[in-house]
Amino acid sequence: MLFNSFEFALFLPIVFLIYWAIGYAKINETLKLRLQNAFVVIASYVFYGWWDWRFLILIAFTSFCSWGSGLLIAKHRESSVKRSKFWLTANIVLNVGILAAFKYYDFFTGEFCRLFGIPSEGLLIRIILPVGISFYTFQALSYSIDVYRRKIEPTKDIIAFFAYIAFFPQLVAGPIERATNLLPQFLTNRKFSYDQGMDGVRQIVWGLFKKIVIADNCATYVDQVWAQHDVAGSGALILAAILFTIQIYGDFSGYSEIAIGTAKLFGIKLMRNFNNPYFSRDVAEFWRRWHISLTTWFRDYIYIPLGGSRVSKAKIIRNIFVIFLVSGLWHGANWTFLAWGAYHALLFLPLILLGMNRKYTDQIAANRILPSWKEIFQMIATFALVVIGWIIFRAENITDAWEYFSGIIIPNSEAIPFTMHSWEYIPLLVTITFMFAIEWLNRNEEHGFALHRTITHTWVRRLLYICVLMAIVYWGNFTSDEFIYFQF
Repeated sequence: MLFNSFEFALFLPIVFLIYWAIGYAKINETLKLRLQNAFVVIASYVFYGWWDWRFLILIAFTSFCSWGSGLLIAKHRESSVKRSKFWLTANIVLNVGILAAFKYYDFFTGEFCRLFGIPSEGLLIRIILPVGISFYTFQALSYSIDVYRRKIEPTKDIIAFFAYIAFFPQLVAGPIERATNLLPQFLTNRKFSYDQGMDGVRQIVWGLFKKIVIADNCATYVDQVWAQHDVAGSGALILAAILFTIQIYGDFSGYSEIAIGTAKLFGIKLMRNFNNPYFSRDVAEFWRRWHISLTTWFRDYIYIPLGGSRVSKAKIIRNIFVIFLVSGLWHGANWTFLAWGAYHALLFLPLILLGMNRKYTDQIAANRILPSWKEIFQMIATFALVVIGWIIFRAENITDAWEYFSGIIIPNSEAIPFTMHSWEYIPLLVTITFMFAIEWLNRNEEHGFALHRTITHTWVRRLLYICVLMAIVYWGNFTSDEFIYFQF
């Protein structure tokens, strides 16, 4: 079920009303909490099973095994460290094995067969990739690791744990929540907050605007150019690359905004997943602001255990490449994702070796309305480097990426013109400018539509809300059938 679908528009208010009807029922508080959590699980499974009911078997199995492993890890922590570590390792191998079988087996088997000239027919399993498997698998892994590290005590409440893994707003594309943040919220009675709920509604509207007005309208031009990139002119290729950079941000951050806003309607606080990444002054700052839940997951569970940056320079280089290559592989079984990860590793490496990777941890243009000329140049340069990476990311294969770059560098005299009509170009330009202007104005806030501190006049805020709603109605592209990150 998609956030931008008619089904979800019916699903959400029904779930909201039943959820809070249970929350305010005149029954025992403990029973009320368990019923509320059980309803969250049921609603989440309906939401997830809407794509394919068979996906439910896998997520239920993952949830049960991870819940059981947490209890076994804790049971043996004092009496036998080896047994405790065994159950942790078993759960990691199980979850990573399932992910590898569904996501990577066919790719690596096919590449191996191609390399050695072996027929691959009969060796490939060709199974459909379950939606969101990379997200909820990492969420399950973090729980058992944190139990082993004593950062959280295991829960015996299996219903609350299933709700933690399957909570529908963030189930299929994050944020990838930690048990230390989300699980305790399912173990505590929740009360509806009008202010939190209204803030959630505003964040949902802002997310929909970024998705169906910005991202999906950018996609129309981007897809057209990429489909014939070998005969496109350099200008069209550059424009499509820039628009894809905006598209993937609007698409993925838009999903996160809707997810976080929806969770607020149920009294649940999810972590922030994007913090204005295109206002970054270098690549290190970009990665602190882009897909925050994933980058911090890799930092805490892979980079730091490898020694982080407190080791020799040779090992620092190794750790950087490991973290970015794994990040690329997480996005999909394709050499382009590995190349994209390696590209960002090369950009990140000089910054960390020179001790400049944490140079910009503050908000840009702090206490100022406009950035300095130096900051403008830094943002443009960082954006350009990110655009290059997104070309690699978007390509179907390495050959396509090479052709795309060649088309930009070497002009094609017989290029097919790719243009947008004025009624397409002007609204897209206006809405993109509006999006970045609002997010710049509210760069110190949790999301773009948290306008209360930056715009004090109520009528101005209401006018902006109306403008965004009208843009969704009149310029929204309602034909898109998925979010980009659903494929990961």
